[in-house]
Amino acid sequence: MNEPSPLVLVVEDDRQMRRFLRTTLTALDYRVLEAATVAEATAAATTHNPDVILMDLALPDGDGIELTGRIRAWSRVPIIVLSARGREEDKVAALDTGADDYLTKPFGVNELLARIRASIRRSAASTPGAAVAVLEIGPLRIDQARREVTVDGREVRLTPIEFRLLVLLAASAGKVLTHRQILKEVWGPPYVDETHYLRVFMATLRRKIEKDPARPRLLLTEPGVGYRMRDPEDAP
Repeated sequence: MNEPSPLVLVVEDDRQMRRFLRTTLTALDYRVLEAATVAEATAAATTHNPDVILMDLALPDGDGIELTGRIRAWSRVPIIVLSARGREEDKVAALDTGADDYLTKPFGVNELLARIRASIRRSAASTPGAAVAVLEIGPLRIDQARREVTVDGREVRLTPIEFRLLVLLAASAGKVLTHRQILKEVWGPPYVDETHYLRVFMATLRRKIEKDPARPRLLLTEPGVGYRMRDPEDAP
């Protein structure tokens, strides 16, 4: 028997937006659940085990960021925030709370679909305790066991911190990681506010990895938020 198509939980209080998302997703063979409030979303997420959640932040009975944190306490389901709030502070708060991605309304349908596909792919590949030994994104190849990095077959020598930084981004390719998330994972919790460390090492890493460090194609900046590795399907 064929696998069921992915189930998307749409958490959105605007009826027109829900209708638009339902029509768009069902036309592409996604199954769709809808929730207009925090209470409905909580019930749907716990009962139906969706493959991905599309989350508005402004809900009539609560805030989407708080709901994201609650869901993260018991589930790793991908959460993509869709919000009219375009401020960097809101993006950082949502991502630091556990959202996997953030799109500001209005957004393009193709961009949304690409983010959904990438989130579901990452979720399917992330078996706890089973790290991928070799990561490949476009011309970049990272052999974690050998601690070897090549670009277009050319070996690139990295310091231990540069290597950890690159592996962290590559293992989450397509996903935005905030400055605090990266600093915590690479340098440790005492360094979560030392963003200058990250800027310096990202600049060095780009000089070693990118063909044109001034116009990076792999190591992308999300202004005011953090960084992400380009999704493998979109890599040059």
